[in-house]
Amino acid sequence: MDRGPTEAPFTRSEVHFASGAERCAAWLYRPTAKPGPLPCVVMAHGFTLTRNDALPRFAEAFAREGFAALLFDYRHFGDSEGEPRELLDIARQREDYRAALAYARTLPFVDAERLVLWGFSFSGGHVLAVGEQDADVAAVVSIAPFVNGLANLRITPLRVLLRAAGLAVLDGLRALFGRAPLYVPAVGEPGTFALLTSEEAMPGYASITSSADSRWVNRLAARLLLHVPFENPGGAAGRLGVPLFMAVANRDLTVPPEAAVRAAQRAPKLELRRYDTGHFEMYRRPDVLDDQLSFLRRRVLGILPPKSELLVEVELS
Repeated sequence: MDRGPTEAPFTRSEVHFASGAERCAAWLYRPTAKPGPLPCVVMAHGFTLTRNDALPRFAEAFAREGFAALLFDYRHFGDSEGEPRELLDIARQREDYRAALAYARTLPFVDAERLVLWGFSFSGGHVLAVGEQDADVAAVVSIAPFVNGLANLRITPLRVLLRAAGLAVLDGLRALFGRAPLYVPAVGEPGTFALLTSEEAMPGYASITSSADSRWVNRLAARLLLHVPFENPGGAAGRLGVPLFMAVANRDLTVPPEAAVRAAQRAPKLELRRYDTGHFEMYRRPDVLDDQLSFLRRRVLGILPPKSELLVEVELS
């Protein structure tokens, strides 16, 4: 007997929400088999990347699990508004997360008491900082996170730091006078001038920006470097009042893994998973995604009894 076409497990729609004076572009994933109210994962990308770059796989998995997912581009990047382009302003990106949370809370099919903050790499730090300030989120998921600016600067070649620092000062002065930014490359091969030049950086970015619809541009305004030394989002982990899932890559050359572990271990309600892999493999490893889904089932959906509120640390090969 012909049962007709099978209904897709989720829908994806283009939406926009206000953040400051501009609008952020987002994809809203909604499970088709669940009427709601639904838990919702609010998510954005890491360093200079956009919603097109490897993150739809995660959003689709969350939707299949029964979560709505709001995947957005920061202002100045991708399909979102904001001039100048490729301006990575840490405070503004965290404002975008807060605006995304506010928008999700207005959706009639979303359970405003079951919102999850999700971040990867640079945004893995954002969600720690935003989660500390928003006591109403249900959980935080932070994958291979940037947790401390000084720790990251220590693994950056000195010649890159010196040149980038000079350009950052010049760009900061240009900003004061309303001039166009001085741009620097975000990613490059070892030995070249770019902010990320580890052996894994260029192959890693190439692997997640290879699709025809990628909006990634390999540049950013140099003024970011004026702020990075003062950033310590990992310090917020110890003040999180909600469950935290953190995944750390033991062979990460992009963000220092031990700094992430030290930050995580201060969290009162922590599930820490460590994987014997590099930074960009965390996008592809099935077990990294499976462990996130397990955490969300237990901590947000309540499908299984939650684990102890004490540290759960697991080493995975």
